Amino acid sequence: MPEAPHCPPEPRGAGGYRVEKQGGIRFLPRASAVRPTFTASNIPTLAKKSKQPKGAKRDLRKEVIAVFHRNPRKPLNHLQVSAHLGIDDPAMRGLILELLNDAVATNTLTEPERGKFLLKDVPSDVHTGVIEITRGGRGFVHLDGFERDIEISKGNTGLSLYGDTVEIQFNPRARKPVARVVRVVERSRSRYVGIIELSKDHGFVLPSDQRIHADFYIPGDAVGGAKHGDKVVIEMVSWTDPERSPVGKVVQVLGRPGLHAVEMHAIIAEFDLPYAFPEDVLTESAQIAADFTAQELSARRDFRPVTTFTIDPYDAKDFDDALSFQRLPNGHTEVGVHIADVTHYVQPSMRTEQEALKRATSVYLVDRTIPMLPERLSNELCSLRPHEDKLCFSAVFELDDQARVVNQWFGRTIIHSDRRFTYEEAQEIIETGKGDFATEVLRLHEMAAAMRQRRFDEGAIDFDTEEVKFKLDEKGFPLGVTVKRMKESNRLIEEFMLLANRKVGEFVGKRKQGEAAKTFVYRIHDVPSDEKLRQLRNFLKNLGYKLPKPTESNSVRVIRSLLDQVAGHAEEDIIRQMAIRTMAKAAYATQNIGHYGLGFEFYTHFTSPIRRYPDMMAHRLLQHYLDGGSSVNAGDTETRCRHSSLMEKRAAEAERASIKYKQVEYMLMHEGQVFEGIVSGLSSWGIYVEALSTHCEGLVPLRNLKDDIYEFDEGRYVTRGLRKGKEFHMGDPVFIMVVSGDLQERKLEYRFVDGNKPS
Repeated sequence: MPEAPHCPPEPRGAGGYRVEKQGGIRFLPRASAVRPTFTASNIPTLAKKSKQPKGAKRDLRKEVIAVFHRNPRKPLNHLQVSAHLGIDDPAMRGLILELLNDAVATNTLTEPERGKFLLKDVPSDVHTGVIEITRGGRGFVHLDGFERDIEISKGNTGLSLYGDTVEIQFNPRARKPVARVVRVVERSRSRYVGIIELSKDHGFVLPSDQRIHADFYIPGDAVGGAKHGDKVVIEMVSWTDPERSPVGKVVQVLGRPGLHAVEMHAIIAEFDLPYAFPEDVLTESAQIAADFTAQELSARRDFRPVTTFTIDPYDAKDFDDALSFQRLPNGHTEVGVHIADVTHYVQPSMRTEQEALKRATSVYLVDRTIPMLPERLSNELCSLRPHEDKLCFSAVFELDDQARVVNQWFGRTIIHSDRRFTYEEAQEIIETGKGDFATEVLRLHEMAAAMRQRRFDEGAIDFDTEEVKFKLDEKGFPLGVTVKRMKESNRLIEEFMLLANRKVGEFVGKRKQGEAAKTFVYRIHDVPSDEKLRQLRNFLKNLGYKLPKPTESNSVRVIRSLLDQVAGHAEEDIIRQMAIRTMAKAAYATQNIGHYGLGFEFYTHFTSPIRRYPDMMAHRLLQHYLDGGSSVNAGDTETRCRHSSLMEKRAAEAERASIKYKQVEYMLMHEGQVFEGIVSGLSSWGIYVEALSTHCEGLVPLRNLKDDIYEFDEGRYVTRGLRKGKEFHMGDPVFIMVVSGDLQERKLEYRFVDGNKPS
């Protein structure tokens, strides 16, 4: 098949081009919303050898060699090369064979076996990493040991999609580290979600995830009963040429876009989340015995006589932590942090264990929870429900009057919760001093406040975050939205969970001189990179804040001082968000580097085994070492840590997607209503504004500002009117109204309605 004409890239639209000749179809990546059709009469074809235009052979040679650069380790014959180039003309195939032999003669290719050709200088400087691709087509790969991500120019991302694990080869002649993708090692996902556009005998699917830069071609026999405009789930069938669209097939028809059930199932499919537990897992978990043997109880420390209660969100269904409280004869206070003993019920040989590892975390969408463990375990056997005897793994602390740890004990226990508090109920006790177990709650609050202040004095950073919650009707439409900040009751629980996680990490991780390190699961948080600290400093300079030059040794103090400085100012949330983005992402690992944000030398996750698999690993390892066991092999534990970190990231992205969808849906239901907002971002194409009541960000395009011609001054980080000189800065208070929204792309367009700002 002859080559298609070159089609210049355009903004993301309805997807690729098609080229038709004698019933054949050639598909190119997404380019515009209109797909021109080329027929045999208007395609510029490659002439036979005798009719080659001047320079055509030289151009074809470049294309031939490019095929080998895309497949550096794969020997190819001339027919395979022709297939990569979409050429089926016998004369052209003969020309390609001639070019291959010429390349061997000039030492560009080798011929390891007769008729098979291979790139002579196979890349040796090959590295593996995960690629992120921008909407403009550029790729970036993070590699350990490199200060900055490695840039992959547009056209050199090969057959990779956002999130794929790839092999890249560096360009040795470039002045800065740049590379190209030479192989996709592993796809980040097996399925993609999008809206199908059907033609007479085929279709295209535009992935809903805007980070996926290619449309999928769906042959007519692979549309799976979908109708034009349906939201569908597809699988990639093949993709052999980056100049053509990947081929896919519809595996599930979700339904019409815009319906709540369709969109939530679309997010579940888009992020490849498990929708239901396999039958064998449900059967196995249903058969787990709820009774405790006398032998089991005799091996546990009995806390049933000690005052114990839980404090959780009002809508929580599983309670995986409880606090016990008692005064000791010496005047000190004993606080037990009791955690559901999941690993008593879930053994490594069980199918339930395998499924928990696969999921690695529970996922919380706006309307549902996708649990890590079946309901039989998460809501029944392991949940620390009130007035029931429950098995726990506990961290018990003796605390003095200043809430400092005097003694500690770790081990398996049995408890009996006397009361289930919601955060709101506990908060009322803290504020009024009255209520059930008021003495215990108030003393725990005092100790938590002291521990919190000491953490900050010792270097912890206070990233006080907000949570967006929706009230939904029976059909899933948002009736209201609230933004929740942490209160004292939340912080009470947070401090004691932090204490347990920190002390368990220290217990295993701290070594005496000459003692060998023990393999464990650490929650690590690296220091910010110099580059990100520099970017933060420049950003703050444009807002009028002077930030001392951060270094590895003073960055915590500098950032803490900054957050104190902006507290109460209009731009506080914006600066806090930017500071958070400066931080490295927390992860799980067997090699401990400490937790930068918390200021802890040792830290693990021990307190939520119902919803986090790393906590289950930490429980098993802690018990192994309490029993006197030697260090386990780190290989399998590290693999599970990496997997858990990836699953945690995926869950967070899915949760954000569901929230963003509901935010856009809610705002579209309030068109015409004026919202108070704050300028949250500036760019060459518009001004981003976050509505304060919903935390939903939208764009005010510069082209729609009619009172002046506005330009973004990147150096000063302001948007300025060229004639009248009006300026927009980050953090400016504004009033906005919804103009339009795109639920599929989860985007909003606003316009200003403030009399002091352009409209």
